[in-house]
Amino acid sequence: MKNITKRPFMILSDFLAVYKFMIDIYEKDWRNGVPAPFLEYALSSGWADKTMSHRNMIWENDGRIVGFCFYESHIGEAFFSLRPGYEEISSEMVIHAQKYLIDKDGNLKLNIFKGQNAVTKAAADAGFEQGGEHVDMIFDFSKQLDYKLPDGLSFVEPGKFDMAKMLICCWKGFDHEKEGPWDGYVDDGYHLYTSPHATPKYPVAIQNKAGDYVCWAGMWWTPENKLAYMEPLCTVPEYRGKGLAAAALSEMYRRMKTLGATHMTGGGSQFYSSIGYEPMITWTYWRKK
Repeated sequence: MKNITKRPFMILSDFLAVYKFMIDIYEKDWRNGVPAPFLEYALSSGWADKTMSHRNMIWENDGRIVGFCFYESHIGEAFFSLRPGYEEISSEMVIHAQKYLIDKDGNLKLNIFKGQNAVTKAAADAGFEQGGEHVDMIFDFSKQLDYKLPDGLSFVEPGKFDMAKMLICCWKGFDHEKEGPWDGYVDDGYHLYTSPHATPKYPVAIQNKAGDYVCWAGMWWTPENKLAYMEPLCTVPEYRGKGLAAAALSEMYRRMKTLGATHMTGGGSQFYSSIGYEPMITWTYWRKK
C-alpha cells in the first residue's frame, strides 16, 4: 500500500536526494523527466534564480522520492520528474505548478517530454493545451565521430583549462558582446565547477596560436547513466563555420567513450544532425487555453 506525501524542496538538504532520484528514473528520451545534470547545472549557474526554489515540490512514498515538480531558471515554467508506477500523482503535480510556479503576471509554461503520458493527460484535463514542440538530438556512441581540428588550433590539455579564458569564450560565443565586454568576474565559473557532480576534467577547449579559447564544450559526465551530458557548446563569432564545434565534439566523444559513455547530448539545430546526431528527446510546451 502506498503512503504518498509531499513537501517543499529544501535546496540545502534535498538536492543530493533529488539528484539520485533523477539518476534512478533516467531514460535516454527523457520520458520520466530531465537527467540529473540538467538540474545541477541550473542550480550551480548564475543565470538561474534560486530564491524561489522553496516553491518546488517533492512527493515521497515512505521516504522514497517518487515525484518532483520544479522550475529551471525562474518561476513561470515547470518541469515534472516522475518515477514509473506513480502516475496517479500527475494531476497533483500539475495543480501544484498552477498554484506555485506561475510568475508575477500569472504566466506558466509546462515543459512536458514525449512519453510523459500521465503528465500530458493531467495538463490537458487541467485546461492546458500544447502550443509547440522542439526535438533535441543525441549522439549514439555505437557510431564514430571523427572530425579533425583545423590547422593552427589545438586542444587545451584536459583538466588544465583557464577559467577566465573559458568565461571570455562563452561570453563571446553566446553573443553577449553586444551587451558590452565581459565583466571579469571569474567566481561564477568556479562556483559552477565546484558543484557536487561537476566533472572539470572532461570539458574540451580549443585555443588559437595566441592561447585564446575560441571554442568550448562543457561536460557533465554521469557514469551511473553512461551519459555524456554536454553543456554548453559555443564558438566565438570569428571562428564559426570552420568546423571547430564538430572537432570539439569528436574529441569529447573520444574522451568519454573510453570512460564507458554510450551517448552524448546535443541540441536541436541542423548542425547536430549534420555530424551524425539523431532525434531523441521531444519537448512539448503547454499553456492555459
